[in-house]
Amino acid sequence: MADTDTVNELFAPPGSPLPADVVNEILSILRLHSISPQELFYKWESYVIKMGTENMKMEYKTVKDFKKDLQDALERESRAKGHVMQSATKKAAPTPRAGGGGGDVFGMLDGMASATPGAKLAKRKADNFATPAAKSVKNGLNSSPSDFKTPALPAKDGLAVAFEDRQNSGQVIESLNGHLAAAVAPTEPPTEARVKLKANTELAKFAYKGMATKLSEASELLDERIDDFTDLVQSHHQLPDGAFGNPAAQSTAEIVAVGRIACDTPNGKLNAASLVLETSRRMGAGMRIPLRLDGISYDFFPGKIVALRGTNTAADGEARPLNIMMASGPYTTDSDLSFAPLHALLHKAQDQIADVLILTGPFLDLEHPLVASGDFEDHLPADAKIQPDRATINDVFRILIGQPLQRLAQAVPTITIIMVPSVRDVISKHTSWPQDGFPRQMSGLPKQVRVVTNPITIAINEMIVGISTQDILSELRRENVHQGGKGQAFNDDLLARLSSNVIDQRHYFPVFPPQGRENLPKPAAIPGEVPEVGGEERLATGASLDLGYLKLGEWLNVRPDILVLPSVLNPFAKVVNSVLCINPGTLSKKRGAGTFTAFNVQPRTLTDEEREAGVSVAHNIFDRARVDVTRI
Repeated sequence: MADTDTVNELFAPPGSPLPADVVNEILSILRLHSISPQELFYKWESYVIKMGTENMKMEYKTVKDFKKDLQDALERESRAKGHVMQSATKKAAPTPRAGGGGGDVFGMLDGMASATPGAKLAKRKADNFATPAAKSVKNGLNSSPSDFKTPALPAKDGLAVAFEDRQNSGQVIESLNGHLAAAVAPTEPPTEARVKLKANTELAKFAYKGMATKLSEASELLDERIDDFTDLVQSHHQLPDGAFGNPAAQSTAEIVAVGRIACDTPNGKLNAASLVLETSRRMGAGMRIPLRLDGISYDFFPGKIVALRGTNTAADGEARPLNIMMASGPYTTDSDLSFAPLHALLHKAQDQIADVLILTGPFLDLEHPLVASGDFEDHLPADAKIQPDRATINDVFRILIGQPLQRLAQAVPTITIIMVPSVRDVISKHTSWPQDGFPRQMSGLPKQVRVVTNPITIAINEMIVGISTQDILSELRRENVHQGGKGQAFNDDLLARLSSNVIDQRHYFPVFPPQGRENLPKPAAIPGEVPEVGGEERLATGASLDLGYLKLGEWLNVRPDILVLPSVLNPFAKVVNSVLCINPGTLSKKRGAGTFTAFNVQPRTLTDEEREAGVSVAHNIFDRARVDVTRI
C-alpha cells in the first residue's frame, strides 16, 4: 500500500510537500483502481500531455478532474469489452443442420433453391441462427447491413430505393460556362497519357514524426505565419515600415496591424463582442487586443490572418508599468544561514506580483565563515530532508535558495527570475571571470529561473540590460587618479564619474591589473578555528580574471539602457551618458540588513512624427523608469 512519503516523492515539486487533501485524494485513487503509485504517476503525465499544459499544478481541483478522467476512461473500456463479449457470444451460436431435401441451410442461395417444403423448413432454421440486424439497418439508415449487401438509400417517402432503381440518372444539376462544348469520347483512344503530374508541395516534409512538436516550436510557427503575412501585405500595398505598429500601444495615430483572429475566451463562441486580434511577438509581444468593428463589414473565423487599419486610444494591455525588482548578494549575515533578507525580498516580490526579479551573486558566499567551515547541520531548517553525512553543496543550495524561489514561482507563475553568478559562489565550478552560469537542474530551481553568465547583456522586452557581479566600482575607487577642474571638489558625483569610466571603456571590467588578494579586506574568521602560526591565512577571492577571455566582457554592438553594477559602495541610481546606472547595494551586510532596488518602467509612447519617420527611436529608459533604492 502506498504511503504519504511515496506520493510526495512522485507528485510533489522539489522541496514542497503536497497538501493533505491532495495526498488523501491520490491515495483514494490508488485504492479505487488498485494500481501502484508509479503507474498512477505515468497516467498523470499522460493526462498533463493530453490537457496541453506543461506547468499544471497538483491541486485539489486538478486531482478531482484527473480522477474523473480516469473513471471516464474505465467506463469506456468496460463498455468496449461488453460489446466485444456480446459479439463473440452471437458468433458462437451452434451451426444449423441441414433438413430433409438439402435446402439452403446458410441462406447462400438467396431464394434460388426450389420451393419444396423441406427447403422452406431449412430456410427458417437458417434464419433463426442468423445474426439479428442492427437498429440502423431496420430503420433504413446508411450503415453496413448484416448480409454485407450495399445499403439502400432512403427514399423521400421513407422507403429504401435500390441503386438500380434510381431516377433522373445523368441529369445535370448545375453547370458553369454551359456555352462551352462538353467533352466527348475521341474516335481513337490516345497512344499516351495527356497529362503530367508535378507536386507543388514538398512531399518529403510530410514524413514527419507526429506528436513531437514542442509548445515553444508551435508558438514560433504561429508567429512566423503572422510575420509572413505582414511581409505580403507590405509588399502588395507598398507600405513603408512606419505604417505598421503595435496595436496594444496607446496612440491616436492610425497604424496597420497584422494578426490572427481569436476569441477572448479559450472555449467561447466567436461573435462581434468576443473578437480579439492576436499579435506576433515581434509586432505586439503576442498580446490580444479587443476589436471594435461597429459599422464595418467583415467575415471572420478563428485563426484567420488579417491586416487591419485603425487606432487604439485605450491600450488596456499596456496600462500597467513593468515591475522589476533587483538585489545583490550576500543574502544573509555572517552570523547565520537563515537567509531572512532573501525571504523578505521574495515576500515583497510576491505581494507586488513582480514581473522580473534580478538576483546577482554571491548566493552561497565562499567568504561567509559558516560556508567556509563546511558545517551546515546546525544551520539548516528543521524540516530539511537532508542527510548531513551524504549531503553535497547542491543540496544545501536547494534547501536554502531553491525552495524559497520555488514557493515564489508557485505563488506568481508569470514572474521571470534572472540569476547572475559571482566568482564568490561556492556552487559555481567556474571560478574565474568572465564566468559561466551554474546548472539550474541540479539546484532545485523552478522553470521561471534563467541562470545566465557573468557578465551578461540581456534584452528584457525592448530594454537592453547589462549586469556584472564583479565589483568594478570598488576597484575604480581604489585605483582612480583624478584631478577636477577649477572649483570642482574631488568627490563631486564620484559614483557617476566611476560609472562613466565603465561606459566610456565599453567593458564591464576595464581595470588592469586588478587589486591583489592580499590588499583586499580579509574575510571574517571561521568560528572556533585557530589559525596555525605561519600557516596559510584566508584571503578575499578577488577579481580572478582570466586574461585569455577578457574580450567576453566587452560591449559588442550595443550600449545598455540599464547598467547594473553591484558594489559594496553606497547604493545609487543615476543617469550617466543616457544610461541608467544602478548599484542596488548588498541585500545583507555582515551584521545587518541591506538594500534592494525596485523600478517601474512605463511604456514607450511614440509621437506622430516618430511614427511617420519610419526609423528606429531611442528607448529613453531614463525618462520612463522610476527607481527606488529601498532598505529591506
